[in-house]
Amino acid sequence: MKSRLRWADVVPLGLVGIRGRPLRTALSGLGIAIGIACVVAVLGVSASSQAALLAQLDRLGTNLLTVRPGDSAFGGQSTLPPTAPAMIGRLPGVRQVAHVGRVDGAVFRNDRMSPLSTGGITILAASRSLTSTLAVPVAAGHWFTPATERLPATVLGATAARHLGITTVTGDPRVYLGGQWFTVIGILGRAELDRTIDAAALVGFPTAQTLLSFDGAPTTVYERSVNEAVLSLVPRLAKIANPTDPSAVEVSRPSDALAARGAVETAYQDLFLALGGVALLVGAIGIANVMVIGVLERRGEIGLRRALGATRPHIRRQFVTESMLLSTAGGLAGVLLGAAITTAYALTRHWTVVVPPNGLLGGLAASLLVGTLAGIYPATRASRLSPTEALRS
Repeated sequence: MKSRLRWADVVPLGLVGIRGRPLRTALSGLGIAIGIACVVAVLGVSASSQAALLAQLDRLGTNLLTVRPGDSAFGGQSTLPPTAPAMIGRLPGVRQVAHVGRVDGAVFRNDRMSPLSTGGITILAASRSLTSTLAVPVAAGHWFTPATERLPATVLGATAARHLGITTVTGDPRVYLGGQWFTVIGILGRAELDRTIDAAALVGFPTAQTLLSFDGAPTTVYERSVNEAVLSLVPRLAKIANPTDPSAVEVSRPSDALAARGAVETAYQDLFLALGGVALLVGAIGIANVMVIGVLERRGEIGLRRALGATRPHIRRQFVTESMLLSTAGGLAGVLLGAAITTAYALTRHWTVVVPPNGLLGGLAASLLVGTLAGIYPATRASRLSPTEALRS
């Protein structure tokens, strides 16, 4: 009578060797688990980062353009005329215009600080429309009004406030700005579209001109337009901002820098995926090694099964199934570990957690494939043992 091995018996048979050596099983599946966890975590963190970047771009908008002075035709630094913001605001499609100007001077917590201890804080004259145009939140206090922009008052950027040790405007804290005392009336949140705002103490344009000898020339003009007009405005802004020397004007879109920063953050994705592949390869070699040792240790079992009627295909099927089950168990553990790493990392960065389904399914499929390939040689070696030779050992 022809011996048969039903498919329903293959899995329980494959579990026999795994259950008999739990420590060896756990260690051999560890390499697969690490490799799959690395792949799933890299894909998950990358997807979560991209989702956060898209959400940030949607919130801040991609319709903001900045105008700055560049190099003049003679190689020196050019300047924008004081009329540039008003001229840009008259262009069709422009919705908001704001501008800042660099003011000479330093900012200190008191008047006894060394002139060299500036902490990198700059002074910027700012228009009243700056926070709305750049979508910068006011974390404490308030922004300039038509009245306060003419007073010795300042609003600190997030980094500047931290360096000066000012976290609240309660009690009317003061800073020594440009050789004079200024009252802090507000603290800004992070300026995602222009980080120079974070490290600045901002004052109103009228105050900068009357108290700080500012000439009124803007160093950056921010223009927010309707989405359809962005591309058409890029070549026109330079001519409008500085009609006498348009080539000395630089026009850029801050959202492009945000997108480029996101691309840099995911630049190492291929490297980490390659490391995950190396871990998978090491895991496959480990499983193959364990299976070969298992064949040597279980020669008596193999000989007995052959003597009782098991054929060579039955033996091959048993050991390949055992290798597949071992690798799949490691793959499942790796998928869960990778998803946990992704969730923990995304939550610490306040991102939306995104675990790509193709990463989970691909991880399980990869572990199954690795287990199959790793088990072919040990299974073939086991099936070639003759019953008499195996029983004699």
